[in-house]
Amino acid sequence: MSQAPLPKLIIASSDHDADMLYATGFFVPDAFLFLQQGQRTTIVLSDLEIDRGRKEARVDKIVAYSDISKRLKKGASFVAHAVAFLQERKVRRAAVPASFPLGLARDLEKAGIKLVPQPGLFWPEREHKTADELKWMRQATAITEAGMGRGVEVLRASKIGPKKALRWNGRPLTSEILRAEIDSAILRAGGVPANTIVAGGEQACDPHERGHGPLRAHELIILDIFPRSAASGFYGDLTRTVVRGRASDAQRQLWDTCLEGQKRAFGAIKPGQPGKAVQDSVREFFTAQGYPTEQRNGRWSGFFHGLGHGLGLEIHESPRIAATTFHPGQVVTVEPGIYIPGLGGVRHEDVITITKTGHRLLSSFPKVLEV
Repeated sequence: MSQAPLPKLIIASSDHDADMLYATGFFVPDAFLFLQQGQRTTIVLSDLEIDRGRKEARVDKIVAYSDISKRLKKGASFVAHAVAFLQERKVRRAAVPASFPLGLARDLEKAGIKLVPQPGLFWPEREHKTADELKWMRQATAITEAGMGRGVEVLRASKIGPKKALRWNGRPLTSEILRAEIDSAILRAGGVPANTIVAGGEQACDPHERGHGPLRAHELIILDIFPRSAASGFYGDLTRTVVRGRASDAQRQLWDTCLEGQKRAFGAIKPGQPGKAVQDSVREFFTAQGYPTEQRNGRWSGFFHGLGHGLGLEIHESPRIAATTFHPGQVVTVEPGIYIPGLGGVRHEDVITITKTGHRLLSSFPKVLEV
């Protein structure tokens, strides 16, 4: 006879914890308690949040923190409230996310409540997006494209000054100024920007360099934008690489080769296909075109990161392309990049969902080298 599944317990802020947001559909800035026993879900909320929770939270029952307080000594701690709530429901063992706070876990276990951390995804179904979740992700992608549109618009309006320095509105155009314009457009579109990348020249050779200082004409500029929808909590993610001015032959060849690598990946991605084989084939293509992955003078050159990652309530979530076999419902980025110190970096990134027969693009922003 199989054992009944353990109750599932989360204590976290849904503003910052994707598992809690997935479980409740409800944004709360402070940590609160979620419990699932069988199919029944309950949360414990402070009086500050309880009326809003009754209207917005996708759970079966809401318990007021103050109702538990009535049965405890005055000034009882949060842990004492959690213990009382769990003991009243005869919870002696519970499954928790691997990220469950260590100090809180020790306090609960001192009170006789055994916690069992779950490896991998706490909610495995998060990897398979529903029709509603795909709609929310398309909305997040539209927000991302609004930011990208503003970035390209400002670059196009900039002037090329002495020593190839870009100027906009009568002053030098810097990564910081362009990032602020992109982020402002994201806010107006209903998103929350996060560490937008505007990296030109040599800075673009470091894939996660945010970019700083003056931008220059005739150099490759990577714009990587990954905001969160304020309404749903889902992320968008989009990268384009542009040159304000004229691209050199070497820059154009790099850009075209990276784009062809992405097209080859798109052509190979379908259910049942191992992601690592697709990633390896793109890297082999880049090597054959003269861009091997290697270290030069202590710096990496070529395509030295993964082909893509899962996207949803976290900017990087399961699956990583190299660690999965594709199946319907997954949403992943496809973002090959080639980075050549002394020349610059190129990355093309789009978001796709895996379908029963192949995949479908969620992003549609055009790819143009020169603006």
